[in-house]
Amino acid sequence: MKRIFSCLTIIMMLTSVAPMAFAEESKSVELADKAKSAVLIERDTGTILYDKNSDEKLPPASMTKIMTMLLIMEAIENNQITWTEKVRTSEYAASMGGSQIFLEPGEEMTVEEMLKGIAIGSGNDASVAMAEKIAGSAEEFVNMMNKKVDELGLENTHFKNPTGLPEPDHYSSAHDMAVMAKELLKFEEITNFTGKYEDYLREGTDKKFWLVNTNRLVKFYEGVDGVKTGFTNEAKYCLTATAKIDNMRVIAVVFGAETPKDRNLQVTKMLDYAFSQYQSHPLFEKDHVLSKVKVSKGSEKEVNLMTSEPISILTKKGEKTDDVTQEIVMKKDVQAPVKKGDELGSLQLMKDEKVIAESKLVAEQNVEEASWWQLFKRVMGNFTKSS
Repeated sequence: MKRIFSCLTIIMMLTSVAPMAFAEESKSVELADKAKSAVLIERDTGTILYDKNSDEKLPPASMTKIMTMLLIMEAIENNQITWTEKVRTSEYAASMGGSQIFLEPGEEMTVEEMLKGIAIGSGNDASVAMAEKIAGSAEEFVNMMNKKVDELGLENTHFKNPTGLPEPDHYSSAHDMAVMAKELLKFEEITNFTGKYEDYLREGTDKKFWLVNTNRLVKFYEGVDGVKTGFTNEAKYCLTATAKIDNMRVIAVVFGAETPKDRNLQVTKMLDYAFSQYQSHPLFEKDHVLSKVKVSKGSEKEVNLMTSEPISILTKKGEKTDDVTQEIVMKKDVQAPVKKGDELGSLQLMKDEKVIAESKLVAEQNVEEASWWQLFKRVMGNFTKSS
């Protein structure tokens, strides 16, 4: 990797304590005494603000759909599917029990409507219908889910279905769920679905269906706009919640609460703690172009590098100011073809020559391989310049 120091020095509020030390500090605070496991993180930096048994493998119930929604959003971004594309419901998808939007075999809805049914109504039938649409079968979609688990480096998660219905060897952890939610929230439009308290499907027909969000905090806690609840007899009451107030977004995860009231209370306590003790200082939004990298043998000589997620610095409230520098680390020898979204470098935020935060930089657009004629003209152009 080629290191390039930015000429920009950012004067920011920055704690003199390293970010991961926050987790050690918060261990003395009991925020989730009525949950089997829990974790609280700040979204942009991933800093752990509270932890309770966050690596314990537990049944995630319908929080599984966070991964399902992530793969749907990636398929949309990659133009594999479109928002308005019709999705047909198979016999198998329609047969799903548990929470559902009561799809009938052969019924069609758009991708947007199906996602609405998953995010708001926790529809198992809609989840399987979308899995089959994207991967061809629910089984192959599960393979995609577990491949993504590996890509994200999650060590305590394994999926057997896209719904969260009980099944042997289907498990996750509070930490892993927080990471999945962090990844999902890179797609900022997802909160247009997860943040709605109620909506409707099949409007204008005699089968109009009322959706009410299973995450009641969307209505009753300021700033909450996601992400997903879960419940089975085995898992008890679970919730991965996110809230944004001012410039800071946090993610709180609870596994295994005995009642919905306990679940919401634990999450509320974590959110209250985060917003009362910490503040975030935004640097760049998602898709902000920061630099360029040369592309060997490409139809374009260079490709823009842009941020893959919002980038911020987190501090305790009232901490002193300090200097932060940014450093762009580029991948060496980038060769065509390059696909939009390919990771080609990283942005590192440095303090006292130490990395305090790091985020992927990705290609802004596709760069195809250059034709022989393009390469020939370049060679001739270089030859003319040197003559």
